[in-house]
Amino acid sequence: MKRNNFYIILIAILTFFALNFSYPAYLNLGIDRLNSRLSTSFPHFWDVPFRLGLDLRGGIHLLYEADLSKIEKKDHQSAMQGLRDVIERRVNIFGVKEPSVQVQQEGERYRLIVELAGVMDPAEAIKMIGETPFLEFREKRLEDETKKIIDIQKAAEGKTMEEVQKSENWQMVLEDPYFKPTQLTGRFLAKAELNFDQTTYQPIVSLQFNSEGAEIFKELTSKNIGKPIAIYVDNSLISAPVVQEVISGGKAQITGRFTVEEAKKLAQNLSAGALPLPIKIISQQNVGPTLGKESLDQSLRAGIFGFLAIILFLIVFYRLPGFLASLALLIYIALVLTIFKFVSVTLTLAGIAGFILSIGMAIDANVLVFSRLREELKEGKDFSLALSEGFSRAWPSIRDGNITTILVGIILFFFGTGFVQGFALTLVLGNIISIFSAVFITKVFLEMFIGSKLGKIPFLW
Repeated sequence: MKRNNFYIILIAILTFFALNFSYPAYLNLGIDRLNSRLSTSFPHFWDVPFRLGLDLRGGIHLLYEADLSKIEKKDHQSAMQGLRDVIERRVNIFGVKEPSVQVQQEGERYRLIVELAGVMDPAEAIKMIGETPFLEFREKRLEDETKKIIDIQKAAEGKTMEEVQKSENWQMVLEDPYFKPTQLTGRFLAKAELNFDQTTYQPIVSLQFNSEGAEIFKELTSKNIGKPIAIYVDNSLISAPVVQEVISGGKAQITGRFTVEEAKKLAQNLSAGALPLPIKIISQQNVGPTLGKESLDQSLRAGIFGFLAIILFLIVFYRLPGFLASLALLIYIALVLTIFKFVSVTLTLAGIAGFILSIGMAIDANVLVFSRLREELKEGKDFSLALSEGFSRAWPSIRDGNITTILVGIILFFFGTGFVQGFALTLVLGNIISIFSAVFITKVFLEMFIGSKLGKIPFLW
């Protein structure tokens, strides 16, 4: 019994913290009144706002066009997928910002739609995405090819673009006459870090490619021994070291007239995810909340009415256990909302749906326990034994039901994107806490009545 009293105190402290962290307005109002009456200066409880998604809060809509001119047609889909993954990785940490990054194809043209919740400044959003440099390695052209391109470029001098496009091979006007693109781009980069040349002590950026990139780099150096390989960042030539021997292992260096800060920033941006192909922004617009404050309030109001209906059902059908389950459910909701704030989960309509579904799982766990408890009591067992048997026999169903839901949520989180990840994240977190609520909080509440007069009244159970 002493242990149970300790658990009750622990639950009370946890509930106080969770309720006030998820909604501190009333506590802070009380602190303000206390400070004004007693001339004290007690600080406010933490007031961390919920992070709302694009559909509830609004944000920015960006449309990019991808330049696939230097990528083989068969690789277009995979290149766009890589681009989407890189950009989503840059603006999404643990899935909590829930960006919407979609690939759109129109004939031979590919576009990327990026929607970011809560970012109302287009310049900030463009900076967030566009700071990632486009890294590529180019090999030296043959002299005849270089001469041909230079001749075409000279012939195009002084002409308008419309006039240039009428000539044969006019695309060569836009080509680099000295170096041609290769397959090796930032798409294959595993990491980049700041180092210093051991001879000159100048800052350099060391690159490490993944296994596929290492093979491409090995093949590239093997056929260019004695020739330079140019390293371009954002179409600007950074360095063109001469290949002395075949380089295996996928390691390379970018040298140049960097300051330490410039080299450090370049390494950080490359590590964050080098774009596998160039992109340019073609439109930008602010997106207002699609649901808006009024619709959100209506949704919350409907949720409260539904929750009250569930509590009424639990109390009418299960009586005292139903009342205790209602208290446990309130604590459960406060705990989940606290976790949502603590890890900065972005709440979208999909995320709220995942949370509501997890509430259903929490109620289901309590129903299983109470049904087993009734069966045990009908067999004439005393309350303590019936409670122990009820929980032990309900536990396999509770465990299996929640674990399968959590596994599905994990699969959705790692293989889904954007709003699907938000739904999966809230569902998994909610289910984990629902197990704790059912097998610990509700059980502690019920154990309070072991040996009591109320525990001996069959009608209440």
